[in-house]
Order: sequence, then structure tokens, then C-alpha cells
Amino acid sequence: MKRVAIVMPAYNEERRIGKTLEIYSKYFEELRKKKEAEYEILVIINNTSDRTEEIVKKYCEENSRINYLNLKRGGKGYAVIEGFKDSLKRKNDYIGFVDSDMATPPEAFFYLVKMIKNYDGVIAGRYMKGSKIIPPPTIQRRTASRVYNLFIRSLFFFPYRDTQCGAKLFKREPLKDVIRFIGMTKWAFDIDLIYGFRKRGYKIKEVSTTWSNKEYSKINFARAGPWMALAVVRLRILNSPLKRFIIIYDNFIGFVPK
Repeated sequence: MKRVAIVMPAYNEERRIGKTLEIYSKYFEELRKKKEAEYEILVIINNTSDRTEEIVKKYCEENSRINYLNLKRGGKGYAVIEGFKDSLKRKNDYIGFVDSDMATPPEAFFYLVKMIKNYDGVIAGRYMKGSKIIPPPTIQRRTASRVYNLFIRSLFFFPYRDTQCGAKLFKREPLKDVIRFIGMTKWAFDIDLIYGFRKRGYKIKEVSTTWSNKEYSKINFARAGPWMALAVVRLRILNSPLKRFIIIYDNFIGFVPK
């Protein structure tokens, strides 16, 4: 029976983390009883200032397969990386991450487990044929996502339609190899992670998913968008013959978007 580690970064998620842990643990307990998968859920409490830790502790007491780390630094990418490192200390066959807001239901995450097969990693794609987004995104949101994805594909030659969906899964040994080289911890984390796998010859597959738009989004895309683009360009420079000029680039933009 394969063992799956589910890393959940959680920044001020007191409104949603309880329900997410309840639904995920119930679903994966059923799989465990049927001997389809063993699991652990690792919540990475990410520089939070609300009751997230208190709520997570309650669920840890109820289910020994739920644990958490409480970080003092911020950034989703940093939280996920620390979760990966901790999960690698135990005998997990597959290690992945999922957003803690239940945008990806547990059955959609387990679909990644079923689809990984001979691949080294598998990522959820909201714009793949067969995917369901509930409710459907606005025209503005879909257009912005498509333009951003085209920008990424043109720089990194990715075949993927959606690099930003918060549900990804990797096999243990490839992840252990790649995680040492991941430097982006915020705006370009997902792209850095995927590129790290592809650069080292590992195979990543994109599959359809079910995803729901949630309230209380933590990201202001109008404000974050330019920094995301600058971070992607910076990542491309760092992985090119022009990397010696990265200091000039950093000075030009006036800020290093990690």
C-alpha cells in the first residue's frame, strides 16, 4: 500500500482549515481502511496571526495522521518546501501539496495519485479537457490566466496549460533530488519547481481536475501580477547564459521577488 504525504500550507486559514482537515481525513481514512493508500497530512502554519494553530491542534489530537509545523517566515513556496523536507524524513512514496481552502477536493487530489503511474510527478490543470471549475471563472480571470500561461510557456517551453493550480504530487526520489535546487519561494515557486524537474530529465504529466473558486482569496492579482511576471523573467535569466547579469536585473527592478 503506497504512502502519500499531503502538505497543506496555511496562512491565516481559521475560517477554512477545520473543514478541509475534516473532509480530507475522512476521505483518506476510507481509502486506508480499504487498503488503497496510507497517508499523512502535514499542515504548514505559515507565519499566521489568527487561530489556525489552535484549530489544527484539535484535529491532530483526533487523528494521529495529521501533524503540523509552525513557521515564523512567510511565503507559500517556503512553506511547501519545508513541508517537503519534513515529509522526506519519513517513508512516504508520494509527496504533494494542496491548498488548504478546499479548492481541490480530496478525490481530485487522490486522482493525482492514481494518474502518476510511470511519471515522476503529476500536476492538476484547471484548463485541461474534462476539468471542472465551479463556478466558472469570469472572462477577465480566464483571459489573465491564459495570457500569463502563454508568457510562461514562451519562456520555458512548457507544454502545460496551468502551472499555478495548487495541487501537485511527486514521487519521493525525484523530489528529493530536485528540492535542493529550488530557490524561488514566492511568486515563481510553482514554475521553479516544475522547471527543476524537467531540467533534470524527470517526467511531469498534467491531468484534468475539479477545482472550485473560494471566497477570501489571499492574492490581489492586480497588485501581484507584475511581481509574478518579474519573478518569472528572473528565473529564466538565472537558468540561461545571461545569469551573470542577474545583479543588473535586480538593481533595475529595485527588488528581488523571491
